[in-house]
Amino acid sequence: MIENFLRRPHGAMDFVAEALRFVAVLSVVVTAIFFEPSDAGIIAFALPGFVAPRFLGMRAGMDMVFVATLLIAAWSNIFDLYTSIGWWDLVVHLAGNGVIAAGLYLLLARGKVVPDPRGTTFTKGSGIVLTAMMGLALSALWEMVEWFGRAFISDQIFIAYDDTIGDIAMGGLGSLAAGFVVAFIPLLRKDAT
Repeated sequence: MIENFLRRPHGAMDFVAEALRFVAVLSVVVTAIFFEPSDAGIIAFALPGFVAPRFLGMRAGMDMVFVATLLIAAWSNIFDLYTSIGWWDLVVHLAGNGVIAAGLYLLLARGKVVPDPRGTTFTKGSGIVLTAMMGLALSALWEMVEWFGRAFISDQIFIAYDDTIGDIAMGGLGSLAAGFVVAFIPLLRKDAT
């Protein structure tokens, strides 16, 4: 996977993905200087996700979507969009859980835990079902992280029962959609190792 990470960008979409990664790293610095320390922590918490597509060897389009989605999710928290726009939280859970579930499927395929979408043992049904199941588990984990953040870091984090159920439902729906993407659209570069 290190070869994937060290690979030079090829084409405009690769350069856009790299620019988004640069914005992500710069966001940690900007939030540390101009915002609250907890805001810098939110961006820093997402840093592994910003580089994961490179390590996995994702195609440039998926790489861009992955990084942009995480950036939007993190900055939405900093700009308080989750509470100021009623439906925003659901949209971010739909998209965020979807891209993360697809990324998790690809990571587990690298570890030979699930069938590689490029391999002969992969079936479209297994890609759909396993990605959706992983996404539902990630939805629950996401909600636990939100609870932990509110309980131990900042009471500014909004959580409520209806919010949690809606977030998990939308995360599951996004993960189901991601399962179809994993099953039908090649997400890894042909030269990914």
